[in-house]
Amino acid sequence: MSIASMTGFAREAGSTGPAHWAWELKSVNGRGLEVRVRVPTGLDSVGEEARALVQKRVTRGTCHLTLTLSRLEAAPRVRINEALLAALAESVTRVPMPLGITLPSVDGLLGIRGVIEVEEETGDDDALRRDLAAAAGRLVEALAEGRRAEGRALAGIVGGQLDAMAGLVEAAEACPARKPEAVKARLAAQVAALMEAASLYPARLHQEAVLLAARADVREEIDRLRVHIAAARDLLSTGGAVGRRLDFLAQELGREANTLCAKANDVSLSRIGLDLKAVVEQFREQVQNVE
Repeated sequence: MSIASMTGFAREAGSTGPAHWAWELKSVNGRGLEVRVRVPTGLDSVGEEARALVQKRVTRGTCHLTLTLSRLEAAPRVRINEALLAALAESVTRVPMPLGITLPSVDGLLGIRGVIEVEEETGDDDALRRDLAAAAGRLVEALAEGRRAEGRALAGIVGGQLDAMAGLVEAAEACPARKPEAVKARLAAQVAALMEAASLYPARLHQEAVLLAARADVREEIDRLRVHIAAARDLLSTGGAVGRRLDFLAQELGREANTLCAKANDVSLSRIGLDLKAVVEQFREQVQNVE
């Protein structure tokens, strides 16, 4: 299973009888799942069915689902009630007409109410609802596939950033400033500076030396960075809705990178720490888009 992005767009359009319709569904980043639906009056049940489809396929993101509907103007159908016209014609021939009055013509008979019937094309509402429901299903699947495709691209970017972090952690591990002799030399210089700045008792001087040594050791930070990077890689390989957990790991990676920079007593180690912070920030921005 791969990860998915929270951003995507899909559209489905078609016609049913005189009705032309179009579904649109777009999603953007969100802390949870929110589905906002807008449908024409009278189609609320169709909108709620479509909302349920989105909620089944999407875990996170703010989704905007919109249905537009217009009815094409069709010429009305005209039908002659032939049975009524024939009955009227027969009746007229049987009725004796007063002198000077002629029998009514065909156009006169057609003008009698009910002989000509005009039927407006209203369409089949049941067919419209079936078509809209089917299109909503295709719409949601198209959005889900689009989010998965973007998620695959995101996985490549995030994986590259994790590789860059791992490389910087190994560079920090191998940094010459962390070699025992380099650390001892820096500690000796700092202790000497303390002795010159103030008269300290041996016990106090020992305490200060211990504190300096603790601040100079970044072993714990390096170990935790490795653990967090490995956990992020596991989440990427597992896939699914892992965006929140990746975001949490990004925060933890940022804390460890900050501590590494704060403890660095050497320019080379500080540069590695700053480069690491930059990559972690890029990683954090990308995982904000992961479902």
